[in-house]
Amino acid sequence: MTAPARAPSASDVRDVGEAALRWTSEHRAHFRLGEDALALHGDVNRTWKPLGELAQVCVSVRRATTPGDRLHTTASDLLRYAWRLTRDGDVFHDLLRLEPFSTYAVEVYAAFASAGLRHTGFEDLAATTVRTRSWRLTEQQPNRRLGLLNSERRVGFPPHRPVAEALRATWLGGLPEPWTFESASGYTLTHVVFHLTDWGGDPAGVPADVAAYLTAWLPAWLDSCVEDDQWDLACELLAVAASLPERPRAETLKGAWSALAAAQDEAGALPETGPGAVGRAVRRDFTACYHSTLMAAFAAALTLGRAHGSAHGGKGGPA
Repeated sequence: MTAPARAPSASDVRDVGEAALRWTSEHRAHFRLGEDALALHGDVNRTWKPLGELAQVCVSVRRATTPGDRLHTTASDLLRYAWRLTRDGDVFHDLLRLEPFSTYAVEVYAAFASAGLRHTGFEDLAATTVRTRSWRLTEQQPNRRLGLLNSERRVGFPPHRPVAEALRATWLGGLPEPWTFESASGYTLTHVVFHLTDWGGDPAGVPADVAAYLTAWLPAWLDSCVEDDQWDLACELLAVAASLPERPRAETLKGAWSALAAAQDEAGALPETGPGAVGRAVRRDFTACYHSTLMAAFAAALTLGRAHGSAHGGKGGPA
């Protein structure tokens, strides 16, 4: 007789999260902004995106854990480091002067601002931009617009349209047929939940019908990702599971945490994908591992925070 799948223990989850943050800390130099960060045609995905993801994960880990916890301590140290990389916000101000309507400047800055790390000059300049018709009419993917609305709120700007309206234009907001789930829609739905819940901090931000839909179908989607070694997306789905008003039953998550632990290398890095059924080549360089490793830490911290009865295990104040 096959033994029933056991729910992941707190130590299983913590081991994955601590190893992931340890690797991130040891590779922090890779998050530095290069000279192309302010270039007219610089590659945002190689400069601002990694730094913004680092900042956001650190903010969420700090909020979900308590001072003295290793996860909290490491995340606080990394967040201070990330802020120094922006020259205490000066680089955001420089960027906005060069690209007044670059939404990513506000989106990345918002992660820092939510932790009390602010730059008055940037906010004064951005306040003018966000009041324009051009800002309100910028054409974006629906989930990206939802993210911008949350970023505006975090900085203190009035959201340029109702969140509920933006939600219903997304894949998840339409409650699509669950069998149409694939990787692109998967990443879209996870980020919709992150924006609705302020990156796991407010589970009540998920409307009841969306929460019920996710509670019913997320375990099956997670299983399919684990079976195909889609580690990055699996981590994001685990983070979503920990962000819902009523989390899916722990046993339905089956062996996802054990699978992630097995996929991590000894240093704590987690590749975005494993070989899967098609025998993919597994890349383990920084670019191929940093996001999935950050997501492992993010999902672990949210899971541990909810296990202790609150989405907010710790304080989200200044780093």
